[in-house]
Amino acid sequence: MSSDNKIERYIVTSALPYVNGIKHLGNFIGSLLPADVHARYLRLLGKDVVAVCGTDEHGTPAEIAALEEGLPVEEYCRKYYEIQKSIYERFGLSFDFFGRTSAPENHQITQDIFLKLWKNGLVFEKETEQLYCLNDQRFLPDRYVEGECPHCGYFPARGDQCEECSTLLNPPELVNPRCKICGKRNIEVRKSTHLFLDLPKMQERVASWIRQQDHWPLSTRSIAEGWLKEGLRPRAITRNLKWGIPVPLEKYKDLVFYVWFDAPIGYISITAQWAKEIKKNPEVWKEYWKNPTTRLIQFMGVDNVPFHTVTWPATLMGANDDYILAYMVKGFHWLMYEGGKFSTSQNRGIFMDKALELYPADYWRYYLLYIAPENQNTSFEWDGFQQIVNHHLNNALGNFAHRTITFINKECNGIVPSVNNPDDKEIQALKEIVRKHMKAYTELFDSYEFQKATQNLYQLWQEANKFFQQRQPWKHAKEGNKKHVEDTLSASAHLLRIIAILSTPFIPFTAEKIYALLGYENPKQVHEERWNDIFDFECLIKRKVVPNPKPLFKKISDKEKRKYQLMFNPDLREETSTAKEEIPREKKK
Repeated sequence: MSSDNKIERYIVTSALPYVNGIKHLGNFIGSLLPADVHARYLRLLGKDVVAVCGTDEHGTPAEIAALEEGLPVEEYCRKYYEIQKSIYERFGLSFDFFGRTSAPENHQITQDIFLKLWKNGLVFEKETEQLYCLNDQRFLPDRYVEGECPHCGYFPARGDQCEECSTLLNPPELVNPRCKICGKRNIEVRKSTHLFLDLPKMQERVASWIRQQDHWPLSTRSIAEGWLKEGLRPRAITRNLKWGIPVPLEKYKDLVFYVWFDAPIGYISITAQWAKEIKKNPEVWKEYWKNPTTRLIQFMGVDNVPFHTVTWPATLMGANDDYILAYMVKGFHWLMYEGGKFSTSQNRGIFMDKALELYPADYWRYYLLYIAPENQNTSFEWDGFQQIVNHHLNNALGNFAHRTITFINKECNGIVPSVNNPDDKEIQALKEIVRKHMKAYTELFDSYEFQKATQNLYQLWQEANKFFQQRQPWKHAKEGNKKHVEDTLSASAHLLRIIAILSTPFIPFTAEKIYALLGYENPKQVHEERWNDIFDFECLIKRKVVPNPKPLFKKISDKEKRKYQLMFNPDLREETSTAKEEIPREKKK
């Protein structure tokens, strides 16, 4: 394993969101947001990092969703790729490239990896039993069928996995299955030939590799070792579908690859898309994916951990083509919504497009990171959201920024003053506090502890307010102690700049607003700042700040909070409606 000083490049990936529909806040914090935050942190350190993501467009989810919307699957995927891409950009996700698994690059690389597995004797043919719909005259792979879970009795369980107990399934295992196309149970079992990845042959190699990953989170290792303990079994890599990547062998030309096989290869192919379209060098992706000094860091929900720690590494090892394996696999648990599950059909919970209609992106980013479900399930609560926005963002960060800029305008003609007494004990103590928080900042990021990193940032905001309050520039201004006021405001302005830079991974739009308050002509410059240049208590001297600063945040009122609680929770709406109906009856008595 490479030591840090030998690491030349980083690849950061988020689990690829299915192209169907719009994702909710649980999906956002479960992989997309932490990947962005970590990539921004690495850029802050000056690292060579490529952050990639994209829509997962193959398999039954896309076909079924397109069928329901009455669109050709290609058109459906193109439509929702653009919708998702726009939403993620508005949330400030800074992927170097957001691509698609239906792109030619993914076809090419997936087929190449398959042929190497085939040549290396790690793929075999097997006759299987598949469900066949007599009404639609077609085979029904995984999500084209639903039924009762044979393990927990949950209905409707999908043909690939039960959402209730998370058990992996094969469609013929479902009890009383029905076709999702026609909705009927006119189904029979038929024989069909498919290709399988011979995972048992890779068990020892995968196990040996996993044993070396002692830096992985405990939950990640436990999940991976649990799969190994049960023993790896052959896994089908083909499906009877039209939409997908065709198997590049004449005998199997009517089959396409199962989505789980080509989707993770999308990380590689999307990097290839980046190399071609952004770097204008179609081969440069290999300098990342086939370079032993590259560190691959992956973020996903815990349900995706087995594929990323066992199945996909086995695929890359088996291809024997110098692909790097993951250095870090960080799995997130579930974000609940007010104690229950997010549900599109019941309009329970907040989806990403609606969230942006209610409040700015940074409100959501900060709160979700503060309650990130890293080690256990957590719950989005409107009471908590209101409290965090009002007290952390508005009262702590917003208050310090507004007071600093307002006082510089009032007492220093809008110009950041010089320091009169560089040996001021309180200012020296402030610098030590900043150093302490910056040290904790890197340690927490390097440990992939997002909740604690967010808490550390908030504590620095509190320290900033504490410093300002202790220095009492309003009092010293009245007493004519101009030098004390100037030292206080100079230190506060520079501390505000440091806070803006450290806040970029968490709340990037707010960081830009702070730079605008500090008088930067191009506020986006905050994203170009680097770690080695942060600790500078002189760079703002004589800079003119904004004359009439606007507040960075707006508090959430109780009325607003209650309105949205009712809007996005059908259970509360029913309770409220019932309560209103009962009031007249009470009066009649």
